[in-house]
Amino acid sequence: MATTILAMALAAVAGYLLGSVNWSIILTWFFKNKEDIREYGSGNAGMTNVLRSVGKVPAALTFAGDFLKCVAAVLLSQAFLALAGQLGAGVTPELYSVGKYVAGVACVLGHIFPVFYGFRGGKGVVTSAAMIALTDWRVFLLVLLTFAVVFIWKRIVSLASVVSAATYPVYAFLLTFFLSYRRDGAPLWVLLFVTAAALFVGVTVLVKHRSNIGRLLRGEEKPVIFGKKK
Repeated sequence: MATTILAMALAAVAGYLLGSVNWSIILTWFFKNKEDIREYGSGNAGMTNVLRSVGKVPAALTFAGDFLKCVAAVLLSQAFLALAGQLGAGVTPELYSVGKYVAGVACVLGHIFPVFYGFRGGKGVVTSAAMIALTDWRVFLLVLLTFAVVFIWKRIVSLASVVSAATYPVYAFLLTFFLSYRRDGAPLWVLLFVTAAALFVGVTVLVKHRSNIGRLLRGEEKPVIFGKKK
């Protein structure tokens, strides 16, 4: 048990530190003459602000970096648990799944509150998307579909992100309840843990979007306009 707990703790620490590597800050510094993305546009250290304030190439690289750092965090969690298993710990498939959530949530927190950048990071949308994809691809497809429908309808990234964050815990609970708990016989604690983790991530992303929500309610949030130079 102690070995398994240590593996989970290492997964959380690794996830947080990887999440704290903020690619929007790094790439803006590189592409915009050592400037800080947090001093431009919305002030958010994320892909959308990079797209509007720096350019398409840095934005694409930011997306890739923020996604892949969560992939690395989840892979490390599985490696730590596998090592714990080799040392004699009884690591069940459910614990491997929990390890993914631990690393993914920690990575999202690192992105939002990066230790390397004064705890001023982004809003965690891309990193959260990576976490969802790596923990349950079925939930990810539903969240992705929700984001796509809202974005195509309104062309507002923040609105699509807010709706996706709000629906993520609902999708996670329903699919885990009906497919994992009821159909496959997963333990109740797995259902509770997954639901709690999804709710935590969803609420955290919503809180980080509170200023966007205010602008949305006032009709001030700007849509993304393709093919037009900012």
